[in-house]
Amino acid sequence: MPAGEKLRPLPRAQATDIPSVDKLLRGPPLQELLARHGHTAVTATLRAQLAQLRRAALAGELDQGGLEESAIAAAVAAQLADAARPALRPVFNLSGTVLHTNLGRALLPAAAVDAVVQAMSAPVNLEYDLAAGSRGERDTLIERTLCELTGAAAALVVNNNAAAVLLMLSGLASRREVLVSRGELIEIGGSFRLPDIMRRAGARLIEVGTTNRTHLADYEQALGPRSALLMKVHTSNYAITGFTASVPLGELVRLGQARGIPVAVDLGSGSLVDLRRWQLPAEPTVREAIAAGADLVAFSGDKLLGGPQAGLLVGRADLIKRLRRDPLKRALRVGKLTLAALDAVLTLYRAPEHLAERLTTLRLLTRPVSDLQTQAARLRAPLQRVLGERYEVAESPLVGQIGSGALPLEQLPSYGLAVRAIKGKHASLAQLEEALRALPRPVISRIADRTLWLDLRCLEPEEETEFTAQLQALRL
Repeated sequence: MPAGEKLRPLPRAQATDIPSVDKLLRGPPLQELLARHGHTAVTATLRAQLAQLRRAALAGELDQGGLEESAIAAAVAAQLADAARPALRPVFNLSGTVLHTNLGRALLPAAAVDAVVQAMSAPVNLEYDLAAGSRGERDTLIERTLCELTGAAAALVVNNNAAAVLLMLSGLASRREVLVSRGELIEIGGSFRLPDIMRRAGARLIEVGTTNRTHLADYEQALGPRSALLMKVHTSNYAITGFTASVPLGELVRLGQARGIPVAVDLGSGSLVDLRRWQLPAEPTVREAIAAGADLVAFSGDKLLGGPQAGLLVGRADLIKRLRRDPLKRALRVGKLTLAALDAVLTLYRAPEHLAERLTTLRLLTRPVSDLQTQAARLRAPLQRVLGERYEVAESPLVGQIGSGALPLEQLPSYGLAVRAIKGKHASLAQLEEALRALPRPVISRIADRTLWLDLRCLEPEEETEFTAQLQALRL
């Protein structure tokens, strides 16, 4: 090009210059897309792309380069790839919360994953009694193990703990009264409140005691001819401290037995083992509640238990039988995949000496901080190279939490990376946090105290290569 001569802009394209759908579908650039995505999806996406080009042409904003077959094919390919991307995507949970409700809570151990794959790929005896050669009950697939682990006489499973409580209230206390301490009227995630479940179940809530202090006499005075249940709720996602009093489960059981009224316990997170064995904070176990005389205990499968989303009810055989016959039970039942995963997870508990290495949730909760420090030392430099001089990356001790309402006041010592923006370098932690979420496998971090924190407790060592490799795609 002669010196001083300016590049001439490409001439604007007209709507009549846009190639036809048939011509483009016959052209080489789209053949690979047709083979991969099929004629229907490619044609629909192509038509939408040409409509967009037509609008740009009519507005005088389309140049001839945009009408190249390769350019149109590239735009169609990008849209098809975006549409084909799964809505449910794996992420790196570096938030510091192990059982993160918004990220799917417990990760299933390998044994449960294998069981789910097998259940998906072959017919299974979901409701078929192999010994009798006749129709069976799906709850019996996990009932024996659950009873062994909890000391209960019978068990059933529904799709989450809220469903378990709903079934229990509907089946045993519809149009009757349920006594609950005011200090135990919990609200769980999504503004879902126990009083709301009571109303939906058709039960009448009778609040006893005060917010901070409830005595056995409060229950005794509230009992009447319409009383159907005495209910105790484990306040797993908050704590009331100071001048407080609550009625021990054993005392409530003795009152219920004296008056002929069942005692139900909603344990929420529902630990099956004493966590102090692994130097974790104590959490009441299901076996302790059954041993104290509770007639029914409801708890979650995907919190401290470390299994799939499920609601479990264990307790007296006559009450479980009654609930199993309730029409609502069918609406709340779980499918074969949940039962396969739950069965595999429960089986791991039969060998508690191996639980910390085989149950993913417990393994993550018990990872030594020294291992996390070593991991932080490996990852600091790669992240710093990608972020450049606009940010400072440092190894740092952190404080995490178990999550999902379990042990709300207990902190989990951890370790990870602290990223701070350098003043005067036009760096933004909010922009960085957004860019991390936009990676092929999104990275979930948290921002506090003018620092972006990357807690490494839930980053498995075998995932480090994928984590560091995709950092090159970070766009700031």
